Amino acid sequence: MEKQCEGVAVGIDLGTTYSCVAVWLEHHNRVEIIHNYQGNKTTPSYVAFTDKQRLIGDAAKNQAAINPTNTVFDAKRMIGRKYSDPYIQKDKLLWPFKVVPGADDQPTIVVQHKGQERRLCAEEVSAMILMKMRQIAEAYLESPVKNAVITVPAYFNDSQRKATRDAGTIAGLNVMRIINEPTAAAIAYGLDKRSNCVGERNIFVFDFGGGTFDVSLLTIKDKVFEIRATAGNTHLGGEDFDNRMLNYFMQEFNKKNNVDIGGNSRALRRLRNACERAKRVLSYNVDACIEIDSLFQGTDFCSSITRDRFEELNMDLFRECIDTISKCLTDANMDKNRVNDVVLVGGSSRIPKVQQLLQEFFNGKDLCRSINPDEAVAFGAAVQAALLSEGFKNVPKLVLHDVTPLSLGILIEGDVMSVVIPRNTTIPVKKEQEYCTSKDNQTVLKFEVFEGERAKATDNNLLGWFELSGIPEGPRGHRVMLTFDIDSNGILYVTAEDETTGNSNQITISNDTGRMSPKEVARLIQEARDYEAEDKMFLEKARAKRDLDDYVYKMEKALNVTKKNKGIITKAIVKAKSLLDGDVDQHEKDVFEKNLKELQNVFDPLMPRLEN
Repeated sequence: MEKQCEGVAVGIDLGTTYSCVAVWLEHHNRVEIIHNYQGNKTTPSYVAFTDKQRLIGDAAKNQAAINPTNTVFDAKRMIGRKYSDPYIQKDKLLWPFKVVPGADDQPTIVVQHKGQERRLCAEEVSAMILMKMRQIAEAYLESPVKNAVITVPAYFNDSQRKATRDAGTIAGLNVMRIINEPTAAAIAYGLDKRSNCVGERNIFVFDFGGGTFDVSLLTIKDKVFEIRATAGNTHLGGEDFDNRMLNYFMQEFNKKNNVDIGGNSRALRRLRNACERAKRVLSYNVDACIEIDSLFQGTDFCSSITRDRFEELNMDLFRECIDTISKCLTDANMDKNRVNDVVLVGGSSRIPKVQQLLQEFFNGKDLCRSINPDEAVAFGAAVQAALLSEGFKNVPKLVLHDVTPLSLGILIEGDVMSVVIPRNTTIPVKKEQEYCTSKDNQTVLKFEVFEGERAKATDNNLLGWFELSGIPEGPRGHRVMLTFDIDSNGILYVTAEDETTGNSNQITISNDTGRMSPKEVARLIQEARDYEAEDKMFLEKARAKRDLDDYVYKMEKALNVTKKNKGIITKAIVKAKSLLDGDVDQHEKDVFEKNLKELQNVFDPLMPRLEN
């Protein structure tokens, strides 16, 4: 067996609450979801520190109630974020462990380990969990595991993706690829249903986990998996339902006993565990009971909650899921009736109300429950890992096409966003576009790279900037070629080249630069819709201003080669330049168009005489 698994690569679903590891077995021609030491195929994403040891997985979660301040979870909700992030500020009020600001505003977890204070970043905690998943795989395969494909939510930004990759490196893994969770789930579903798939099928993946929520629309045809659009929220999941229930029962206990258990970490941990169990029960029963002996100051707690009450507590979160689905379909420009299959992934997709709302949205369409929602993501990641490895002959040959979440372009004169790569363009992709100098004798061009959907560049997110120098002096309009190149890992390379001189310069918008958060992405897309009319007016005004500027430039050139009618032309140019040099925002496009028409009335009749 050791020889057969030499050089093997695994797929890891690094989850907020539970993680899972899988491997493609060439000799069995299938994916195996690997069970841990307790015989479970999912492992809690918990790390605990005691006076004697460090615990990971089931052992860590099992002792959380007696050691709450040193038991760390939710690392995925912190990874790649800043301490000042509103989500971190909100969540830290619920975490029993201490989180403080670290270097570069990084959230830092403070625990006591072997009698000493220890400070950890989210990458370190995630690395410990990944190391555990690696050990689980090695025990099963009886072989070292070095290579892995790790999954992340589709709406993880580049900072979060890089942090996840760093966690894999810390765990001693060669991270072959970071892929989106819904894409991995679609692979699992596509392989399962390929024998029944005729022609092209549109697959909608509804991935609702413990801490994140993603939806993706994919088109599967033969061996090609093409992502049409994605949407989601990296801060919405089953734990939010647990928090709502925790607050509900905490208020009930406080009111009944005239106490406040808000500051008791151990009591809150025990109550949270009970809430999580009750939530699971409500997925198959209409009510659930909570019984905790000596919850606080020797007082027992016994209560119950109905499914209706649970749904009432969380209805706004359920509705948010449906709104996200609608946005995804709109972005893909696809009617919901064209969706062939709706695939459920993630533990929270088992909630009956979620399934009901989802089915109603798709006009009663049966939901696909044929794949295990807890294992599907790791399954797809294992297939991707095998595809990226050498020596596998039986693994299905698939082609994955991802997309860009936002439009990419540069700022041009007039604060206009000139889009080079539109949103939802399939990657990898390479596009070229010509740009020109805007002034005579201009030897340097500055390129500012933005992402977003607004017409005005500065309303979007600045990714970076660079300059191209050494442009030969001459009239404005000297052409420079700009290239946008996005590789399979989503890294953007922007290159500007002056083909006449061979001078070039480049910027790499890599994973460690300030890309947009999922919430900011959604905000920008919504703003683009809300301000569509405003943006249209802005573009029309910018175009009118540019036309006027070009005509003035033409008149100035003519003025330099003629002695006739100089006074008339000069007067018209001065009037136009006073308009162009003034506060443009105070004028509507009609003002520029009117001035252009006046110039044309003056200049056009003189053109034949000037040319003679």
